[in-house]
Amino acid sequence: MRIDKCVCTDKTFEQLVAEARAFGLSLDDLGACYGVGEACGLCKPYLRRALVTGETAFCQILVDPDASKSDRHAG
Repeated sequence: MRIDKCVCTDKTFEQLVAEARAFGLSLDDLGACYGVGEACGLCKPYLRRALVTGETAFCQILVDPDASKSDRHAG
């Protein structure tokens, strides 16, 4: 499985990292500007890593360390 975009906004991590670098945006700024991470939030751990490492495609499931255990199991 290839994970490479925020499905809620249909923006790729590559696009978002480019925007963040071009305009000095943080993960929170990307949320405020583009809405990423504001709906389901599943893209947050990927974007957090992408902003640090430059990776924009992932083959493993990442879990947001900021999400509480109950949030991860709610549904």
